[in-house]
Amino acid sequence: MSVKITQFEAENVKRVRAVELAPAENGLTVIGGRNNQGKTSCLDAIVWALGGDRLKPSVARRDGSALPPRLRVRLSNGIVVERSGVNGTLKVTDEEGRRAGQRLLDSFVESFALNMPRFLEATGKEKAATLLRIIGLEQEVDALERQERDLYQSRLAIGRIADQKGKYAAGLPEYQDAPAEPVSASELIARQQDILARNAENRRLRENRDGLMRELAEIERQMDELSQKHLFTKQALDRAVEATEGLEDQSTAQIEEDIRNIEEINQRVRVNQEKERAEDEAREYKAQYEGLTDQIEAVRQKKIELLNGAPLPLPELSVSDGELTYQGKPWDCMSGSDQLKVATAIVRTLKPECGFVLVDKLEQMDLDTMRDFGQWAEAEGLQIIATRVSTGDECSIIIEDGYAVSAQKEANQTTTWKAGEF
Repeated sequence: MSVKITQFEAENVKRVRAVELAPAENGLTVIGGRNNQGKTSCLDAIVWALGGDRLKPSVARRDGSALPPRLRVRLSNGIVVERSGVNGTLKVTDEEGRRAGQRLLDSFVESFALNMPRFLEATGKEKAATLLRIIGLEQEVDALERQERDLYQSRLAIGRIADQKGKYAAGLPEYQDAPAEPVSASELIARQQDILARNAENRRLRENRDGLMRELAEIERQMDELSQKHLFTKQALDRAVEATEGLEDQSTAQIEEDIRNIEEINQRVRVNQEKERAEDEAREYKAQYEGLTDQIEAVRQKKIELLNGAPLPLPELSVSDGELTYQGKPWDCMSGSDQLKVATAIVRTLKPECGFVLVDKLEQMDLDTMRDFGQWAEAEGLQIIATRVSTGDECSIIIEDGYAVSAQKEANQTTTWKAGEF
């Protein structure tokens, strides 16, 4: 069962002359009044009473008072805390009259509950660390954050390389008429020599044929005398004709042209190959980039699932990039009322046995927001004692010149908002 403040009395503390307050057990108790009337002094008195001499006001006695400060706080666990005298001597007693000291109070009173501004003024990362420490996920989320940062940096570097490779490939020319591989000059020369050899053989065969034809003419003139020789020569001619039938010379003009242009051709081939290589590298780095993106999303999803499964003080409260967020907004983008609600929920969770929180300057909330804040606190079983620059009906008690001059309800001199009220 969490400890609440059931009654508070203060005399001659800072601007307070004499104030007595019985806060509502749950919900919001508003101490109202104009500026410089003693509202914040009431909270400072409670802070001093429960927080110890380290939180004592630098000038505790009310200006102009002949009497020293006197404080008395009764708690729901039966403990009574008193401070009195010039030095504000502490006296802590339980229901059976046994005495204790500050150590007992520290065991169930959360320091942030007494000093909410200290939590509000912490950095976003400090607030996030506090939240993660509460739910026991500080090391796990920190490891995931580091993993996400490392993957992000790797992806950033890969993305830059992929972009550079893509731009380099796009800037290279491409020759559609170039062969896929560089041309070899020795291969072209060998092909040329082969053709020239075949052509030389063709010439030899043609010359042989022509010689035989001339010889045949001579033999025919001497046919009567050389009939046998004519027959032999005729047979040889038939063979020669057969050997030369269908012969066709090939041109080496294209090869000669290719030999002259081989360097230009090979330059085009190399350019095309470089373009293809650059495109392949760009695709590879793009694939790596997309893979790292998937890994980053997986880490983020794991972190979200880890936080979703944790007992967070508020729904939609989370940690992103090491910063505390609420409803997707970082601390500096939250409204003042949301900041108070988040801070109150976290502070309450730090030490669940402390059932109250002190909040100064509640005027940053409009009446509807303040009503919702009070209803949330009541639903949470949380007691909130707050100050507000106002003398309106929303105030549970009004302080004027250090005195409590009015109250909203006769019972316990306080008001708390429940669903449907106000």
